[in-house]
Amino acid sequence: MSIELVGRRPEVAPEQLIAALVPPPHFASASFDTYVPDPAHPSQGAALAEVRGFAAPHLRRFRTRRGNGTGLYLDGGFGVGKTHLLASLAHALGPSRAAFGTFVEYTNLVGALGFAKAREALSAFAVVCIDEFELDDPGDTLIMARLMRELTDAGTCVAATSNTLPDALGEGRFAADDFQREIQAVARVFQTVRIDGPDYRHRGSLDFPAPASPELLEELAAGPGGAAVAWDALVADLVNVHPSRYGAYVSGVERLAIREVAPLADQNQALRVVALVDRLYDRDAVVAASGVPLTEVFTPEMMRGGYRKKYLRALSRLESMAHAALDHTRPV
Repeated sequence: MSIELVGRRPEVAPEQLIAALVPPPHFASASFDTYVPDPAHPSQGAALAEVRGFAAPHLRRFRTRRGNGTGLYLDGGFGVGKTHLLASLAHALGPSRAAFGTFVEYTNLVGALGFAKAREALSAFAVVCIDEFELDDPGDTLIMARLMRELTDAGTCVAATSNTLPDALGEGRFAADDFQREIQAVARVFQTVRIDGPDYRHRGSLDFPAPASPELLEELAAGPGGAAVAWDALVADLVNVHPSRYGAYVSGVERLAIREVAPLADQNQALRVVALVDRLYDRDAVVAASGVPLTEVFTPEMMRGGYRKKYLRALSRLESMAHAALDHTRPV
């Protein structure tokens, strides 16, 4: 029986939010040994060595905390393996010593637990891994600057990935000049490591398959793990689910068929869709859609704005999931 996605209202207890701070299924087997640097881009091999070196002190059996924690910041375009390296670090240390989550999952954790309890819970880890680090609004800037400072002051180390250099966080999204002290406080935590290279998901320009036929959508949605939804209904329903619960919202969805995709109306809708795409990709779901090509979901105005990198990452992941849907339905 297929899954009814619209109308789901998952409840996630605070302790479940802490327990869920592990690499997602897509990176369940990620390790330093499975990261294969592109010899055409030496920065990838250098980044692998840096992350291994960052992990080394925490792998010592009797390591004790002394002094402030350190920070490592992996900066580079989407699809160059930053998350793979971050997940490898978390796996090498294990779930008792490393927390792993996206930036939005940590800000949502603070919202769910309160700042003091979130800081206390995270300070129990030797390393806090933050994927897709970005400062999207002034509130996040203040929260994360304080959290990074207090965690590192307590001896916890922080490793992060982002598409934006730490001293440029927030640019194009809000009046970043008014928050330079907080932004610089975040930047001072980290040693920055640059990773270059093309997006491994497509190694070139985006190449989406044609919009899906009704037959393909029906085949994809049928049976356990399948779900079908109208685009307008999905976009409207996301308003009623907090982004911290999007992972639970798509729990069990392996194949998603979306009918009549259309361009998004505003930036709030677009950012919710980005968060949903990330959670689907994390869970190795496949996606097929009818309507306009998926490249037209984010309007030209959106693609020229401050969230351009988020939208490009979402499109890269959507392309990967769309091709996977075709592979899923081809006869073996």
